[in-house]
Amino acid sequence: MENTIATAGALLGVGIMLGLAAFGAAIGDGLVTGRMIEGISRQPEAKNTLFVNTLISVGLIEAMPIIALVVAFIILMAIKVL
Repeated sequence: MENTIATAGALLGVGIMLGLAAFGAAIGDGLVTGRMIEGISRQPEAKNTLFVNTLISVGLIEAMPIIALVVAFIILMAIKVL
């Protein structure tokens, strides 16, 4: 019985963790992209610089759900679900 409750708790935690990581990345990507468009509309000559900085920022933001996925796999392997 204890193992079943621990497994259910771990699965629930993994699901919440992955959901929040994906939600946070989506919000972050939207904010960065919106600010880039705002910056381009204010200073069109800085378009290339803003685009490069946006790509770097989005890449760093997207690292968060990937790290969360790796941690989720580690948790699932630790409780021997996979």
